[in-house]
Amino acid sequence: MSTSENERKPDANTYRSNETALLTFVLLHCFTSDLCGIPLSMKSDIAYEKVTDVESSKGESLLKPQKYSRWILIITCLIAVLLVLFSLQTLLIPSISTSDLKINPPMTHTCTDNCKLVLVESIPMGVEFNSSVSHPSIYQEWRSLLSEAQTSLDIASFYWTLTNEDTQTHEPTANQGEEILRELVDLSSKISVRIAVNSQGRRQQSDIQQLVSAGADVRSVNMQYLTSGVLHTKFWVVDKKHVYIGSANMDWRSLTQVKELGTVVYDCKCLAEDLGKIFEAYWFLGSSKTVPAPWPSQYSTAFNKETPMQLSVNGTDARVYLSSSPPSLCAEGRTSDLQAILSVISDAQQFVYVAVMNYLPIVEFTHKRYWADIDTELRRAAFERKVHVRLLISCWNSTSEVMFPFLRSLASVQDSKSGLDIQVKIFIVPSSPSQKEIPFARVNHNKYMVTDRTAYIGTSNWSGDYFVNTAGSALVVNQTSTASSESTVREQLQAVFERDWASSYSTPLNHDTNLKQICVT
Repeated sequence: MSTSENERKPDANTYRSNETALLTFVLLHCFTSDLCGIPLSMKSDIAYEKVTDVESSKGESLLKPQKYSRWILIITCLIAVLLVLFSLQTLLIPSISTSDLKINPPMTHTCTDNCKLVLVESIPMGVEFNSSVSHPSIYQEWRSLLSEAQTSLDIASFYWTLTNEDTQTHEPTANQGEEILRELVDLSSKISVRIAVNSQGRRQQSDIQQLVSAGADVRSVNMQYLTSGVLHTKFWVVDKKHVYIGSANMDWRSLTQVKELGTVVYDCKCLAEDLGKIFEAYWFLGSSKTVPAPWPSQYSTAFNKETPMQLSVNGTDARVYLSSSPPSLCAEGRTSDLQAILSVISDAQQFVYVAVMNYLPIVEFTHKRYWADIDTELRRAAFERKVHVRLLISCWNSTSEVMFPFLRSLASVQDSKSGLDIQVKIFIVPSSPSQKEIPFARVNHNKYMVTDRTAYIGTSNWSGDYFVNTAGSALVVNQTSTASSESTVREQLQAVFERDWASSYSTPLNHDTNLKQICVT
C-alpha cells in the first residue's frame, strides 16, 4: 500500500467519531419530530376552564391511552436506535485492519537457542593434578572468542595488566596476556570494542591507552564515588551471542600464575543480550555521577530466580539466569547476587560445595560490621536438612587473618551423631623461588559454588562488601537431568571441586592447623 493510501485509510477513532455523530443525529431527529410521537413543546394558546365532573372523567379516560401509547413509542424509538448502533458496529468495526492495531505479544521466558557452555580454567604453572578432570584454558577460549567476534565486543573489568610492565620484570609466562592484548588492539580497529573498567589511575594506563589509540571506547566507572565500592566484575559479551564470565581478571597472571575458573557460552543470544543489559548499566555509570533509582525500563529483565531462561545447554534442558550486585545496580527483575547465592544454598538437598578465595561474614572495608547472611544459610542447610557443606578457601600472603576464626567456627559444626557435617579446607598454590617474586600471584582465585541441583559461577569474593557496595555478577545454571552422554555443567563443576578437594594442595582446617606453616609456600 502506498503512503497516500495509508494517509487516506480511516482508523478506528474515525469510525467511532462517525458512529457518535450518526447517533447524535438520530436522537435529535427522534426527539424533535413526530417520529416518537412526542412534540418537543406542550405550549398552547387555548385557555382552559374547569369542566363538570362528567367531562373530567371523560377526559381522564381519553388521556390514559394517549400516555401509554407515548411510552410505547419512546421504547420503540430507543430499540430502533440500539438496532441502528448494532448494525453500524457490525458493518464498520470489522473493516478495520488488525495490522493497524499495535499489540505487544506476551513476554515469554523460553529461548530457542541451543547454547554450548564450556567450563574454562587457568591452572598455575607448576600445579599438576593426578586426575582426568581437565578443561580448556581461559587463554585458549578467550582467543576463540576474539576470533568469533564480527561486530562487537563489550568487556566489563576490574583492572588491566595484560603485560608485565607493572612488575618491572621480563617474566616469560606473561606472553599469553601480551598475546591477548595484541589481538584486542587489532580487533579495536575493525569492530566496536567497548570497555567498562573500574577507576584505577596509573596502574592500567599502558594497556588502556593502547586500546584507545586503536579505536576502542573506554569508560572508567568510579564505583568508589557511586557506591563506596569497586567494579569487580569480569565478563565479555561478543556479538550479542557469546559470553565469558568468571574469576579471571584482564591480567597476564590470571592466565598462567593464578588458579581461575569461569565459563564461555557460545551461540546463546538470550543470555548474551541479558548480560549486555548489565554491561549497559556499567557503561551508563561511566558517564554518570549518580545511580538511577529506579533504573529505566531498558535495563530491566524478565529473567531471574523466579522466572529463569529455559535453555538448551549442551543438549540438555536448563534453567538459567544472571545475578548482579550491589542491589542498587539491579534494575527491575534482576536477582541480586546475594539472593542468588542464598537461593542456591536453600535449594540444595544433599550437598553444597563452595570454592572462593576469601570467606568473611563481615563487611571489612566500609563501616565494619558483622554480616552473617551467607554464613547463617550454610549453617541452616547443615542443621535443618543435613546437607553436607564443604568450603575450599585460599591462603596466600594477602590473606586476612581475621578470616580463620570464622572458618574454624564453621568447621566445628560437625557431629556424626546429629548428622551435622561442615568441613573446611585451605587450598595452597605452591611457589618456586622465582615465582615468589611475582606480586599478586600464586593463589586459588576461584569464585564458584556447586550443589546437587545447581551450578553457580561468579566474580565476587564472599564477604559483605562484595554484595553491599561492590559490582559483581554471576551465572546460575540448574540442570537436574541430562539428555545426552555428556556430563551436565553442574556435574562438571562438581568434578572440578572434588578434584581440588582431594588434591595434595588442600589441607583440612581445624583448631590445631598451623596457618603460618601451611600458608607460607
